[in-house]
Amino acid sequence: MPLTRKSRVVVGISGGVDSSVAAAILKEQGHEVIGVNLKLWRPDLPVCSEKSSRLSDSLDDARRVCRQLGIEFHVVDRLGQFEREVIATFAAEYRAGRTPNPCVLCNNRVKFETLATVARALGADHIATGHYARVERHGAGGRVLLRRGRDPLQDQSYFLFQLNQEHLGMALFPLGDFAKERTREFARARQLPAADKKQSQEICFVPGDDYCRFLIESGLAKPHEGDIVDRHGRVLGRHTGIEFFTVGQRRGLRIAAPRPLYVLELDAVRNLVIVGQADELKRDALRVERCNWIAFVEPPSEFEALAQIRHRHPGQRATAIALPGGTVSVRFSTPQRAVTPGQACVFYDGDLLLGGGWIT
Repeated sequence: MPLTRKSRVVVGISGGVDSSVAAAILKEQGHEVIGVNLKLWRPDLPVCSEKSSRLSDSLDDARRVCRQLGIEFHVVDRLGQFEREVIATFAAEYRAGRTPNPCVLCNNRVKFETLATVARALGADHIATGHYARVERHGAGGRVLLRRGRDPLQDQSYFLFQLNQEHLGMALFPLGDFAKERTREFARARQLPAADKKQSQEICFVPGDDYCRFLIESGLAKPHEGDIVDRHGRVLGRHTGIEFFTVGQRRGLRIAAPRPLYVLELDAVRNLVIVGQADELKRDALRVERCNWIAFVEPPSEFEALAQIRHRHPGQRATAIALPGGTVSVRFSTPQRAVTPGQACVFYDGDLLLGGGWIT
């Protein structure tokens, strides 16, 4: 939703095409735009040398974009916070037998909090990013709502479910109505440096998307042997650490079996990887904890919603029952494959994001 008056806006600039176009749109709308790049990277880890080079290039691209747009550019060091809040949690979750989603943690605990802090210090009214999502405001005192991006292939609202009302109230998402190709066309027409830059699908701090290598070479996890068992406790093989497996995984088990085997569960207490056949992966219910609600202060005691259990999951109709302590019990209308502890379950009503929590 465009602003009706000219404002000072702090924009998170990564050096990619999305954040660059977000800044350019706001500038063309007549706002006073300030670009902020967050330093989240420690280049001294050997595993990170290639990644560090690319991030250095991205910083240069961010600086060039701001220079071309004629806007202020600041680099804000959040390395320590990122390591504590995101990387350490990422490793701890894997060690506990869960599969984390670091992008959700980073958006909530680092990016939006930092942009809001910088905005307050600089007297800015709003913050903006290149996320494909939409905010909806309902007047003074009304809740700020979050909706999916208009293009379902680019929608990133799932990663924003933990944002609070203060941050949503400040937030602008200029690309909310855009498709990716429209974003690139906008950038090409203005000869922005990142116009044809390849979009990364990796976790930003994990080179080559090889999280196992990252955990070992960064010293955040050490190989430790244990048993691979079936549902009945029968030992089928050995593993080198539960943190190197995730629910639904098939490859890397190194077990000879007449039918493919998949990881069904990770038991951190007993150091077990529990495997079974594909049909054993299906679950008709789950529980989520530490819920954050956007569409309401407290959820109804029972409600129907589309439950999305990972970013690329299409969502499934479900009944949610609110329990004490920010916990919700969820039952699907149709059993779902590979319900994974540690991932986020986000609830939608159409394109309206109701809220979400973490799968236990």
